[in-house]
Amino acid sequence: MTLGVPAAIVKLRMSEHRSTWRALPFPRERKLVIDAVRYGKRKHTIHGLLEVDVTEPRRRIRQLAVGGGGELSFTAFIIHCLARAISEHEMLASYRDWRGRLIVFDDVDVNAIVERVVHSTTLGSVLLVRAANRKSVREIHEEIRAAQGKRMRGRDHPMWMAYVFLPGFARAWLWRISGRFPHLIKRVGGTVSVTAVGMFGGGGGWGIGIGSHTTGLTLGGISRRAVVVDDRIEPREILDVTLSFDHDIVDGAPAARFASRLRELIESAAGIEDPDIPREVEARP
Repeated sequence: MTLGVPAAIVKLRMSEHRSTWRALPFPRERKLVIDAVRYGKRKHTIHGLLEVDVTEPRRRIRQLAVGGGGELSFTAFIIHCLARAISEHEMLASYRDWRGRLIVFDDVDVNAIVERVVHSTTLGSVLLVRAANRKSVREIHEEIRAAQGKRMRGRDHPMWMAYVFLPGFARAWLWRISGRFPHLIKRVGGTVSVTAVGMFGGGGGWGIGIGSHTTGLTLGGISRRAVVVDDRIEPREILDVTLSFDHDIVDGAPAARFASRLRELIESAAGIEDPDIPREVEARP
């Protein structure tokens, strides 16, 4: 008897509420993401929240699919626009070296997160799109799809194997040291970052990213809203975007100019040719 309740009844009720569970191995590859976020929290980051009209680029992407032009990733398009904007505002992807100089790179290597299979479980993995400012939207799209189709085998690389088996304090020390060597940062983690927190969900909303780069872009949700266009109220598709900057390097004015240029590129569907397909064809089921 337990508190006046027969033991058999207590046992029965416990068995009815017993939950099932599984134990899965935690992928060592995630240590790099964890360490990057921990390092990013040390930066003096400022954030800007943007609303970007993506009606035109999404219309063109849909028309390409309907007209036989093939699938085109919206994320690939965003990476293309980000790389172009960064190439025009290079200081936003610069890094200080151990001598206190700012190192500016010609190529924009975009650090993006793609889904891959690890131990039969789908997890986010880092993809580096090298020289994205020199690639078309289609080339970036194909690179993303190729990465998504591969199983993660990061442990095959000797340097990676050595890193993931280091204790936490040793990995943290490596991050502090590497932060003073921009060429190493570029080689391992790229020059800017993109992450998506709301692309697969409905409705709008912003995400606040934590990253190790001088400039980072976080994609939020897309929602349909009433917007004034040429003195008319029209339904438009609005993407919520968060831009994050290392305030030690980037001030408000250059950040605002960069944000304005990025919005201009996205809203004009830069890099996506208009398929010139009649709208009635697009509307067919």
